[in-house]
Amino acid sequence: MEQWNLLGRKKFMSRFIATVALFGLIQSSHAHDAAATMDPAGNSATFTGYGFVTCFDDGNGPADKLVASVRDHSSPVPGLLVNLQILKGNRAMSVTDSISGDGTNSPVISVKGGNGVYLIMVNKTAPGARDFSIEYHCMTANDVHTGTDIGVYQFE
Repeated sequence: MEQWNLLGRKKFMSRFIATVALFGLIQSSHAHDAAATMDPAGNSATFTGYGFVTCFDDGNGPADKLVASVRDHSSPVPGLLVNLQILKGNRAMSVTDSISGDGTNSPVISVKGGNGVYLIMVNKTAPGARDFSIEYHCMTANDVHTGTDIGVYQFE
């Protein structure tokens, strides 16, 4: 039993460290940004970050949608772009930061799914390390910011 507890604690700490590494949360009262380096070794074209954003009523009203954009902070590399996908229920949207390393956000995408867990994924189009950030906000039907939390399942 003690071995299981030790393994369980190691798994929890590993997941916690991965969450902190993937989503170094920088928050103000209405801003949510998560930043990380995707594929630091630069050798995987299939590197994928997979996480979730939970939208909830924090007193400002129930969530209506999750809105988000992605930004590539790395030096420009032709053909190496960063993508963001959001999925909830039977709805999904995706967007690409279409100019490699220009330092501006992609267009904003929105998935209307109410309160609950939205799945998010980031990936890239070719081998190479990418410093990126995601800006994300849960919004009410009247476009008021409401409860927003983030976590990670995979970053590899």
